[in-house]
Amino acid sequence: MRIAFVDEFKLAVVSDQKVVDVSDVVSAIPHLKPQDLLEGVIARFAQLRPKLESAAQSRPGKPIAQSRFRQPVPQPSKIVCMAGNYMESGTIPAPYDVDAFLKSPASIVGDGDTVVLPDAPATVFQHEAELGVVIGRRASKVRAARALEHVFGYVNFIDVSARGINPNGRNSFWWQKSWDTFGPIGPWVATRDDVPDPQKLQIRLWNNGDLRQDFSTSDMARGVAQVIELISNEVTLLPGDVIATGTNHLGLGPLQDGEKVEMEITGLGRLHLSVKDDKKRTWRRETVAQQRAREASEKEKAAVSKSG
Repeated sequence: MRIAFVDEFKLAVVSDQKVVDVSDVVSAIPHLKPQDLLEGVIARFAQLRPKLESAAQSRPGKPIAQSRFRQPVPQPSKIVCMAGNYMESGTIPAPYDVDAFLKSPASIVGDGDTVVLPDAPATVFQHEAELGVVIGRRASKVRAARALEHVFGYVNFIDVSARGINPNGRNSFWWQKSWDTFGPIGPWVATRDDVPDPQKLQIRLWNNGDLRQDFSTSDMARGVAQVIELISNEVTLLPGDVIATGTNHLGLGPLQDGEKVEMEITGLGRLHLSVKDDKKRTWRRETVAQQRAREASEKEKAAVSKSG
């Protein structure tokens, strides 16, 4: 099942190519804000599911293209992001050491929203397309063999990054990752049963129509189950929390004013974003892989010229 928030954060189910408002089905769940409602749905999902499915099948709904999606996980208690969790398409000899960081829940925006680049001394702003995991059951010191039982669903997530902000000469995940609007998510959460194998998903990201990131979750150094084990060994994960499982860095590229970004993971819909930068900063429109190839070529040409 695909769960979404639409319009003024009304709960909806996405079925086939239509979006069905099911807010009346969940109206009895006590909540003060949308995140409370989502967590209530997660807690009661086994009981609610037949009613949600019946509503999705029997009601007319609205076409996906005409729907205003909001962030499907509005404000989790925490977002835990894996760092360096891909084998970079075989370009590194061994997995990086385990590393992760907390990203501010206030960074979250949804489909159709705008990533605002701050007036900060970044060397470049980049997109990181990632598989997001939404926790469904409290998880503390969970073993990998049972870890997926604690998953509610999966979602598109972009870890926007401001590179090169290094207070005291040290790399700072906080200053690079947690600015407002730096956590695009959506357009919906696909429940666990809709994703038979999270290690067999294709992740793609386009910038102004140019395909930049195109990689499989099979390239993860540590799969979703192992990631949950590692994180839950240190911090208790709660229903509605989000884990961002890392990215393949070869396709990373700059984000600049006026650009349109789209991201899509198999079965998880397409996330649409705009980019705004009042300072109008610009960088070469090339990926990390393209930059490395260009620099290697330039270095080779310089060596040939020097030897000649």
